[in-house]
Amino acid sequence: MTEQELQRFVEQISLESFGWPFQHRVTWNGRLRTTGGRYLLRTHDIEINPHHYEAHGLDSMIGTIKHELCHYHLHLQKRGYRHQDREFKELLERVGGSRYCPDTGLRREVKTRYLYHCEQCKQPYERKRQIDVRRYGCGKCRGKLKLVATGTVGK
Repeated sequence: MTEQELQRFVEQISLESFGWPFQHRVTWNGRLRTTGGRYLLRTHDIEINPHHYEAHGLDSMIGTIKHELCHYHLHLQKRGYRHQDREFKELLERVGGSRYCPDTGLRREVKTRYLYHCEQCKQPYERKRQIDVRRYGCGKCRGKLKLVATGTVGK
């Protein structure tokens, strides 16, 4: 689907489901990792994750588009557009938009570089950044921590 087709598709969904026109831009954004789309407050544009479309199909993408259009229309009307707002939840339910995005499988794996163990209870702690063992202790038994390994741990 090209961006022009996506633009027409979103405009059509906006008129059919909401009864209001979508008058801004919608684009593909392949840099999105953990979400199906996003609404930009300053420009009122919407970005859609193409990986979400490829992985979950058109029906799931329609739910995401309706979700972002809820943000769009409520924000322009100066009503509650945030996820926790009652107006957002009610409009999302009324139009049949998706509340959550299924996993796109593109989350970045966090590389663990440091492995610590508690000297008393042997509880392991994997960390990306080095910690000061004089300042921090075990969260389980309050024992002293000891650096066991450095580099890529657990892989």
